[in-house]
Amino acid sequence: MALRKLGQDPNSPEGKSPTVYLDEETGNYVLQGWKVLDPEKLAQMDIPDHETVIEFPQRMMQFFPEVKGAGSTDA
Repeated sequence: MALRKLGQDPNSPEGKSPTVYLDEETGNYVLQGWKVLDPEKLAQMDIPDHETVIEFPQRMMQFFPEVKGAGSTDA
């Protein structure tokens, strides 16, 4: 799997998360974010055992090519 980093949260205190990646083989996005551990939030979702849930800030939407402009995948 070839991942291309599209962008990191400019407000991250350690510069490590959240991050948006593009899987160049599948065209899917891979998102790195904060684990959702709040039982009340999790109780409102139906999450299969093979999936997980992360929180991802709206300010990170700027890194998706569809928002940046057609075909743009620069980090």
